[in-house]
Amino acid sequence: MSGKAQNRTVGVSRRHDSALKHVMGQAFYIDDMPAPPDTLHAALVLSPVACGRLSKLDLSAVAVSPGVVAVLAAGDVPGKNDVAPVGQGEPLFAADRVEHAGQPLALVVAESLDAARQAAERAVIEIDEEEPILDIATALAKKAYVQAPVTVQRGEVEAALARAPHRLTAQFSVGGQEHFYLEGQIALALPGEDGDLVVHSSTQHPTEVQHICARLLGCDFNRITAVVRRLGGGFGGKESNASWVAGAAALAADRTGRPVKLRLPREIDMVATGKRHGFDYRYTVGFDDEGRVLVLDAELAADAGWSLDLTPGVVARALTHTDNAYWIPHFRAVGYACRTNKQSNTAFRGFGGPQGVVVMEDALDRIAHHLGRDPVELRALNFYAEGHDETPYGQKVDENHLLRCWAEVKTGGALERRRAEIDAFNAAHPVLKRGLGLFPLKFGISFNMPHMNQAGALVHVYTDGSIRLNHGGTEMGQGLFVKVAQVVAEVFKVDLERIRPSATSTAEVPNTSPTAASTGSDLNGWAAWEAANTIRQRMVAFAAEHFGVVPADIAFADGAVRIAKPGSNQVLSFGELAKLCWLGRVSLSATGYYRTPKIHWDPVAMRGRPFFYFSFGAAMAEVAIDTLTGESRVLRADLVQDCGESLNPAIDLGQIEGAFVQGQGWLTCEELWWDAKGRLRTAGPSTYKIPGSRDVPPVFNVKMLANAPSREATIFRSKAVGEPPLMLATAVWTALKDAIAAATDRHAPVRLDAPATPERVLAAIERARQM
Repeated sequence: MSGKAQNRTVGVSRRHDSALKHVMGQAFYIDDMPAPPDTLHAALVLSPVACGRLSKLDLSAVAVSPGVVAVLAAGDVPGKNDVAPVGQGEPLFAADRVEHAGQPLALVVAESLDAARQAAERAVIEIDEEEPILDIATALAKKAYVQAPVTVQRGEVEAALARAPHRLTAQFSVGGQEHFYLEGQIALALPGEDGDLVVHSSTQHPTEVQHICARLLGCDFNRITAVVRRLGGGFGGKESNASWVAGAAALAADRTGRPVKLRLPREIDMVATGKRHGFDYRYTVGFDDEGRVLVLDAELAADAGWSLDLTPGVVARALTHTDNAYWIPHFRAVGYACRTNKQSNTAFRGFGGPQGVVVMEDALDRIAHHLGRDPVELRALNFYAEGHDETPYGQKVDENHLLRCWAEVKTGGALERRRAEIDAFNAAHPVLKRGLGLFPLKFGISFNMPHMNQAGALVHVYTDGSIRLNHGGTEMGQGLFVKVAQVVAEVFKVDLERIRPSATSTAEVPNTSPTAASTGSDLNGWAAWEAANTIRQRMVAFAAEHFGVVPADIAFADGAVRIAKPGSNQVLSFGELAKLCWLGRVSLSATGYYRTPKIHWDPVAMRGRPFFYFSFGAAMAEVAIDTLTGESRVLRADLVQDCGESLNPAIDLGQIEGAFVQGQGWLTCEELWWDAKGRLRTAGPSTYKIPGSRDVPPVFNVKMLANAPSREATIFRSKAVGEPPLMLATAVWTALKDAIAAATDRHAPVRLDAPATPERVLAAIERARQM
C-alpha cells in the first residue's frame, strides 16, 4: 500500500465507533439512561379484535388501580388525534372503530411499569365485531384499497403478447416479515419549562417524531426536541412506527408534567406495529424461441394493512424494480395497495424492492423450464445492455456492472464444477436433494419522493483541534456515524479519534429526512463534507493572509498544517492553527447542506429519474432439502456487491453479510400467521423464527466489486450498501426451486411461495409431481 493510501481516512476499514461499547455492554440505549426519580411508566390498552365498532371503553377500573396517575384515550388528545406519516386518518387511539387486533385504544400512566401493565388489563372493552378482511385475495375481490391502483407501462402490451411466439401465465406469493430489532420500540419524554419537551426516541426519523408529537399536542414544532444517540436496530420498523410511540409518551408527559417512558414488550410490539408488506403476484410473460423476454404483464398486490402508512412508496418501488436486471421492451406492472384488517404495514429494508425483483426471477425460471434451457444463460441473455438500457419508467441504466458481477460470482463460485457435483449428488440420493440458484441485482438508490433527498450537518472545530460532528442521520448499528466521521477527518486530514459524533437532534440539524433507503452515508456524508470544507476554506484563507502566502502554499496532512514559504516550511498542528484562527476571529463552526442532483419523478405518469444511481450485485446459493420433511439448509453462498469505492470496507462487509441473512430469513423461515379472528399468533421468538447463527451458510464468500468507483458524484465515489444485499438472498429461493425440480424429475415448473417453510417446500414438491 502506498504511503498516500495509508494516510487516507476514507476507503479504509475502521471499527464501528461504538463497537467496544457494544461488546462490553457499555453502549447506552434509552432503557439504560438514568431516568429522573419522578419518571412515570406507560402501557398500552389494545384492541382484542380485528374489526368493528367500539361501543364501550370503560377505563374507570384502570384509573383507580394502584399506582395509576393518568389514563389517556382519544378524547384526551389536545391537538389532532392522528399519527399518519403520510396523509391522515391514522389515530393514535381508536375513537369509534377498531381496524386491527392490537390497535391502541388508550394509554395507562403509572408510578411503575408493573403497575401500568397490570392496570391496562382491567380495561372493559366492548366491540361490535364485523367480518375482517384478512388476505389479499379478499381485498382484491372487494376492491378494498388504501390508494388507487398505479401502473408503470411501456410499449404495447396486448399486441406484444398476441404476437409473442411463447406465453406463460403464473402466480405466486411472498409473505411479510417482522423487523425484530433487538431494542424494542421505546421513548422517554422529558417535560421542560414553557411547555417544551425533549423526547428521546428509538427512531430512524427524528423530524417525524417532532412533527407527530407537536400534532398530538397542538403546538409548534419548536417546542419539541427529538434526540437519538443510537438505536438497537431499525430495518425500517422505526421509520414511522416509532413516531406514534414517542407521541404517546409526549402526550403523557405533557398531561402529567412528569417524565414518561413508554417501552413496548416484544409481544405488544409485534401485535401493534406494522411489518414488511406481503405480496400476491399474477403475471403473463411473452418470449421468443431463444428465451428473450418480449413482454411482461404483471399484477403486484400488496397487503397494506389497515391504513396508508408508507405503502405508496413501497408499491412504487416494487413496480420500479419488477424489471430487476432485465431489458423488457413491452412492460406493464400494476400495483394494488390492498386494505386488510391487520397492522398497517410499513417500511422494511429494501422498501418494496425485494418484492419487485422476484417477479422476473420466477418468470425466467419458468421460461427456462419451458424451453429446456439453462436459467443461468437465460438471465444473462436478458440483461440490460447498451442500446437496451432504459427502464420501463424512463431512466437510463448507466454504469452497468451487471456483467462484471455476474462473471465474478460464477467464477468465484465455480459454477460449472458445482453444477456437475450437485447433479451427481441428486442422481445418487433419492431423499436429499440439492439445488443451485443464481441471482443478478440492479437496485435504485434514492428516496422515491425527491424532496426527501436532502440532508444537513453541523461541524464545530474547537481550539484544541478536536471536532464535534452532528448530522441528521441516525445510528442504528449500521456504522453511519463512523463513516461520516471518516469523511470529516479526511477533509481536515486529522486522526479519526479527533472527531466526536454527537446524538442526532432536531435542535441541532432541523428538517431531516429519515435514515432509510440506503441514503444515510450518501446524504449525510456530503452534508458533513460541505460543513467541514467551509471551515477548512476559512482556515486556509486566514492562514494565507497571516503567513503571507497564497492558499496553494497551505497543505493539511497527518493532523498538521504545512505552510510553504520561500526557503523554508512552517508546520503547525491542526489545533494550533485552529487556535490561531480563533484569535483572528475566524468562525470555526459551519452548517452543511446537500440535496441529491438529477432526480425527478412524476407520480401520476410513474415516469422520471427516481434514482441517483443503481447499485449492482450477484449471488450464487447452494441449498439442500429433505423431501420427506421439507426441511432445508443453505450450504453455501457466494456474493459480489457493487459498493463503488467503499468508505469503510469492514463496515460494508458486515452490512452485506447481515442483509443477506436477513433476506434469507424472509424467504425461508420467517412466517407471520394470523388466526381466523385476525389476531397475530406469531408474536414472539417462540413462534416466529428469525435466522440464527446456525442458519448462516457454513461457506459464505463475500466480495465487493473492485475498481468500480461511482461515476456519479457520490461522496468519495462510494455507493450505498444497506439494502441492496438483502435481495441477493433471492438466490436461495431460486436454489430451493432448483432442488424441488430435481426431486420431481424436472417435468413441471415449480411454484414456491415464500417463506419457503418445510410445509411449503413439501407442498411445492407435491404440486409439481401432480402436474
